[in-house]
Amino acid sequence: MQNRIKTIVAILLSGFFFLATNSIAAEAYDEDSYGPEAPIAWDKPTKVNFSHKVHTMDSGLTCDACHDELFTMEAGAVLATGKMTMAAMAEGKFCGSCHDGNTAFASSTQCASCHTDVNELVPEDPIVWTKPVKAVLFYHKAHTEDFGLECDACHNDTFVMQKGAAEKADNFTMQALYEGKYCGKCHDGSTAFASDTRCNTCHIGVKGYNRMTGNDDAHEKNHKDTQAGH
Repeated sequence: MQNRIKTIVAILLSGFFFLATNSIAAEAYDEDSYGPEAPIAWDKPTKVNFSHKVHTMDSGLTCDACHDELFTMEAGAVLATGKMTMAAMAEGKFCGSCHDGNTAFASSTQCASCHTDVNELVPEDPIVWTKPVKAVLFYHKAHTEDFGLECDACHNDTFVMQKGAAEKADNFTMQALYEGKYCGKCHDGSTAFASDTRCNTCHIGVKGYNRMTGNDDAHEKNHKDTQAGH
């Protein structure tokens, strides 16, 4: 009987301690000091959540770290300007003032930390590379939706989040892939099929490129004209 009483008392005390602790934690957040407790939800240019608490109470920033130089203290003001874009952040503006990869994680990484629907950002159309060979297709959704990869699985030291950047790199070659760079980071024969196998999964060739771009007729005509000249 005594053991049952002790058990009941222990449960009641633990419940009281839990409620008291949570009550103290709730009271500790002061919106006048730390900003609104509820996350700010932006829906332009994409859906994004911003937490004052994470930046002020948890990280130790004061209000004037961002207001008014980076953000005016007025709800919706930054969206109305149309200037808050990922490109602007990459230039060190808005969130990019701190999210530069040094002070805090870069704005082109850890996308799901802010974006509530990462798949909304994923291009539906394939990326078409024409260098060093024509042509190679890459589908984001096959990697994100089908295989569950996050943006920063590739957009870290593997691919910078900038259109055309890989094609401009001199080492974006099949040999680089065989050495575990670019697509070869995963397409190693273990994580995913090796980059020297199943070639036509990605490579569609000149004919495939012409069909995709609607220039197939022009290609056939040029081919016939060339043949006629012989």
